[in-house]
Amino acid sequence: MGLEVKVLDLGDIELDTSFLVLAQDPGRRQQVPTFGFLITGGEAPVVIDTGFSHPEIMGNLGMSGWWRDGQGMELQLEKHGLKMSDVRYVLHTHLHIDHAGYDSKFPMQTMVVINRRELEYSASGLMGEQYPAEYVKHLIDRLHTPDALRLLDLEVVGEEEIIPGVRVEHAGGHTEGSMNVLVDTDEGLACICGDVIYDVKHQLIERHLQVMGLDPAVTGNHGGSKRAEKAAIRNAIRRSRFVLPAHDRPAVLERGQVVGRTFDSVPGPLISNEQWPGKLTREHQREHATA
Repeated sequence: MGLEVKVLDLGDIELDTSFLVLAQDPGRRQQVPTFGFLITGGEAPVVIDTGFSHPEIMGNLGMSGWWRDGQGMELQLEKHGLKMSDVRYVLHTHLHIDHAGYDSKFPMQTMVVINRRELEYSASGLMGEQYPAEYVKHLIDRLHTPDALRLLDLEVVGEEEIIPGVRVEHAGGHTEGSMNVLVDTDEGLACICGDVIYDVKHQLIERHLQVMGLDPAVTGNHGGSKRAEKAAIRNAIRRSRFVLPAHDRPAVLERGQVVGRTFDSVPGPLISNEQWPGKLTREHQREHATA
């Protein structure tokens, strides 16, 4: 049996819809989940992204955050029979406020792995409170603790292996140092892409305001150019059977197009685009989680 990716439900946030997809219904508030991921079946447990440090910190960006319904790192790992001390590696797609807040709760014996450019970018001030001071200061502590931090130079090296079957590559698009995590599963390649994609339906299926063939819609929150963001989206989906964003449920792909969704694991039961609810409410989530 090959590697599997489990969705970790780390909290909910509320934000403006146009933050997710550029120019989509600006002024409307929308609640979305914040996901991390757990890779199982390999030589050691691997976690990707750790969520926010506490819900109130989302107020730094004028947003709201919640932990509810068994959300949060400890409870989510417990569902899979793990404690935080069992995790050998924490990988980061990037270091934004809702992705890297729980690193300090992991022991220093757990190695945090990030692209060096992302650590540099987090301290640049270019995206302000997207990178809270407490997160960056903790990573500097890891930088000066033996084997607590691993920095990668993916723009130069290309892919690097973390454990057999798990590799990382430079993603770009969302932030200058974003990286994709590539996982070999029995049903094909899974790409954990962080915030390169926010909203599968409106960026990849209905493609909000796009008229060119297969041109993805961009987000309302990126640190580079629209050209770079579109290229990053295409790169995330071009080889993948699965793509796993941090704020939407995983998508199943054929030749770069979405043919369905899975709910809380990859590989997992396929739910067609037609069967997938337009908006996944908490009731829908409970229904799918117990299906």
